[in-house]
Amino acid sequence: MFMGLNSERYDRQYTDRQLLRRMAAYFAPMRAQMIRTGLVVMALTLLGLAQPILISRGLDQAVKSSDWRVVVALAGALLFTALLNWTFNRLRRRLTSRLIAGVVGTMRNDAFAATIQHDMAFFDEFQSGKVISRITSDTQELSQVTQLVFDLMSQFATLIVLLIVLFSISWPLTLALLAMAPFIALFGFGFRQIARRVTRGGFRVLAEVNASIQEAVAGMRVAKNFRQESALFERFSAINEKSYGVNIRRGFVLSTVFPSMNALGGIGTAIMTYFGGLAAMSGAIGIGAWYLFIVSLDQFWFPMTNIASFWSQIQNGFSATERIFGLIDAEANVKQSGSQSATAMLKGAVTFDHVKFRYNAQTQVLDGFALKIKPGESVALVGHTGAGKSS
Repeated sequence: MFMGLNSERYDRQYTDRQLLRRMAAYFAPMRAQMIRTGLVVMALTLLGLAQPILISRGLDQAVKSSDWRVVVALAGALLFTALLNWTFNRLRRRLTSRLIAGVVGTMRNDAFAATIQHDMAFFDEFQSGKVISRITSDTQELSQVTQLVFDLMSQFATLIVLLIVLFSISWPLTLALLAMAPFIALFGFGFRQIARRVTRGGFRVLAEVNASIQEAVAGMRVAKNFRQESALFERFSAINEKSYGVNIRRGFVLSTVFPSMNALGGIGTAIMTYFGGLAAMSGAIGIGAWYLFIVSLDQFWFPMTNIASFWSQIQNGFSATERIFGLIDAEANVKQSGSQSATAMLKGAVTFDHVKFRYNAQTQVLDGFALKIKPGESVALVGHTGAGKSS
């Protein structure tokens, strides 16, 4: 499935720790924005837990007092909580969008700056469409996955607070719940390697498609002059078919994770509901507390399954970042070693003294080329195609 999707010569393999460290350097200048975002996330976490707690307390109070005003007060409190949740959620989206846009913009600048520093041999060896794909498509994928990471951070904070709430309701049931949690986490993390592989293949085949389109559009005048439209279409169709197969496999792998995690979470909920019901019937916990435990249990599984299952989607971001940093870290073959400005009037004489030049290791264009052009002299370079006249 991934044959013909080899990496470029300048590609490198990075560990997750190296990628995270490099990404953290881009977020470091925006520390103030990250603190504000974190505070909003904590507020959302508390608001998310307020609703089931209010309902639980309201149920207990309504059963004891049989007063309809308790129900009215409960409805008003829930409406106010929902409005606050909407306000803070909108603010969080706004803050994270600005934060991510700034990071992606800086990373694109770095990738483009590294690209234009390369010599012409780099662009002869590597297709420009693939380079463009790294600067545009890969950075866009990184922005989407970074948004996902911020969502997971919010859910992780919810998970911590939920554990405190569950322990306050019934510590034996909570310990039983924690005993099942590692199975879900291990199942999710088990997809890590295969997810990294299929997402890396997806980015490579997208680069192939972009390169094919870029070359076809750039050479369309020549193709039409020689009536080669059908050949262009056949080449693109073959690459597009390969892209279809790779993305089908990628989609199958990524779409298998979340339903499997939900199924495991459903089994865990059924088990905990059974034992929690027995505890409520025996009087160990109240009806309101049992309701709170069941609702909190559902909210507990959701971030648990997301943190584990979305790990495969986080590999999208790691794969994209790996390709971007590979482009940024690619070493130039030709490096400028000095800079000298003209301090006197130029006389116009040009001298080549045994110049050697080549675009790649296979083809030597100039070998010991020598030429002296006097001021005011006109020189014509004549030779067959590929002899090195342009060079």
